[in-house]
Amino acid sequence: MRNKLSVALVQATPRLFDLEASLEVVADWTAQAAARGARLVLFPEAFLPAYPRGLSFGTVVGSRSPEGREDWLLYYSNALTVPGPATEQLAAIAAEHKVWLVIGVTERSLKGGTLYCTLLYFSPQGELVQKHRKLKPTGSERILWGEGVGDDLQVVPTPFGSLGGLICWENYMPLARMTLYEQGINIYVAPTADHRDSWLATMIHIACEGRCFVLACNQFVRKQDYPKRFQKELKNQPDIMTRGGTVIISPLGKIVAGPMYGQEGIVEAELDLDLIPKSNMDFDAAGHYNRPDVFSYSWLKNPKNKMV
Repeated sequence: MRNKLSVALVQATPRLFDLEASLEVVADWTAQAAARGARLVLFPEAFLPAYPRGLSFGTVVGSRSPEGREDWLLYYSNALTVPGPATEQLAAIAAEHKVWLVIGVTERSLKGGTLYCTLLYFSPQGELVQKHRKLKPTGSERILWGEGVGDDLQVVPTPFGSLGGLICWENYMPLARMTLYEQGINIYVAPTADHRDSWLATMIHIACEGRCFVLACNQFVRKQDYPKRFQKELKNQPDIMTRGGTVIISPLGKIVAGPMYGQEGIVEAELDLDLIPKSNMDFDAAGHYNRPDVFSYSWLKNPKNKMV
């Protein structure tokens, strides 16, 4: 494991509901991050084609409106498939800039009409090396996204250690986190749409609990960034819909960079990877602080869940 890693977390605004234009945003910000020396670039949850905060898609309990179905069609049409043309573009961006590229997307299933909130990992060679679907969409997100089946909670081996993570409120699921700790995760990514103060406390806790670097990345989105068709529905929403909060935290729970609020930008740092074994001296959730004789963990015993 190399001792230093330069990372860049992109707190940007996608071109909401426009996949092709948002891919250009990804290319531009990745180029900026790579030019500043980043070897790992992280984008937020559902960056492609956006996290649609504040929209109802015409739903109330018991009915859906025709207008809401039109909004859904627009979102569906700008979701990406895996594999597919947009996935190939993302792979090419990672290869061009020789970076590990991790990005949250809305994925359209190749079978049927279901969408998923998905996290994609691309290597510097332009290979899609991991895909994770969110296990449990939160609240009204269940209108948008189906549930992941949970067989993709593997970390990715890299030259700088084990890379993996969870999406937004999956991070509140203790056993999902433990699945990653059991695999010796070193770099823990947490793309999100949560911009509350309590989210920062959660990220600090996970860094201390997992003795890993936590990279938490959010979007910055204003009401005016939404397409004109949504402005009437959003009239009572605040001007800043998502304020950000992107942050980098060390394995001992210290804030390394950020949090950034109220603007687009890059939160970056050079991580001292020696802090990981140093932090394990007094706590290791998967090692000397684990009690497998007391706590059963059946996920690891399932043959379909192969450890990387």
